Amino acid sequence: MAKQTRKPPKRRRPSPQPPALRTPARNSGSATSIYGLLAGLRPDFIREIEEEVAERLARIPTKVNEFGYDPWGLDIRSMQSALTIATAVYRYYFRVETFGVENLSAGRVLLIANHAGQIAADAAMIGVATVLEAEPPRIVRGMGEYWLPTLPFFNEAMVRTGSVVGTPKNCRDLLAQGEAVIAFPEGVRGMNKLFSERYRLQPFGNGFMRLALSTDTPIVPIAVVGSEEQAPGIANLRTVARLLGMPAFPITPTFPLFGPLGMLPLPVKYRIYFGAPMHFRGDPDDQDAQIKKKVAKVRAQIQKMLDKGVAERASIFF
Repeated sequence: MAKQTRKPPKRRRPSPQPPALRTPARNSGSATSIYGLLAGLRPDFIREIEEEVAERLARIPTKVNEFGYDPWGLDIRSMQSALTIATAVYRYYFRVETFGVENLSAGRVLLIANHAGQIAADAAMIGVATVLEAEPPRIVRGMGEYWLPTLPFFNEAMVRTGSVVGTPKNCRDLLAQGEAVIAFPEGVRGMNKLFSERYRLQPFGNGFMRLALSTDTPIVPIAVVGSEEQAPGIANLRTVARLLGMPAFPITPTFPLFGPLGMLPLPVKYRIYFGAPMHFRGDPDDQDAQIKKKVAKVRAQIQKMLDKGVAERASIFF
């Protein structure tokens, strides 16, 4: 039976607007590297983000080998570069506000969230929040769909920045090492839902609950408000998706009309709600009917948080 602690969520203030760009200083040497030149052209706010991200990551204990990789391929240098870009998006594009992030405690934990928006921007924004806003800061390990590693270049980037293929063994091993693992039980059903279905949770899979029970891991429910308007789906061409070997082929007002540029999400405002941890006990090998009862409690809690978040916001963009 789920046991929840009631605690009023803590609200984080929205991030400020980006500062003005710095005019690069004139270089006195003729042998300056390209990197040095580009570094001089970076705006102040990017430099500040890099320093902040580096400081936060330095506080997270990470077991790496002599080549700088952890057992699942995470590379802190790649993570820092990705987080720098993602933080700029977090603060100045989606202007994310977080609520209740103190519910994310130390130790192993499963983060279970709604999923939407055609691209996994919601996962990236949650990952930024747990590094920058949580105390202590946490790296979130993503559970990617099985087809993602088949994409050229993306497969390596996924691993280097902390995600793994979402197999039960990978998840179980990460939790055994005290990691924070995020999963989206709606899967591609949620990611590619139509605009008319926004904020109506799709059916949840049972796998995350079996893992929580077998590893005695608390579940932190997360509701993301904003992502479900970032790329409004008006159709899903399943036949085209099958021909391309993709789980879905969404049609939005801008994609595929404007090509790859049409995949750029709208600058909606994100609000991320972290709920109180939920603890479950029971046999992980129970019949599906018993597991589904526990899954339904998590799903109901996230739906309740979504409904509240949508009702309280004044605008999609502000």
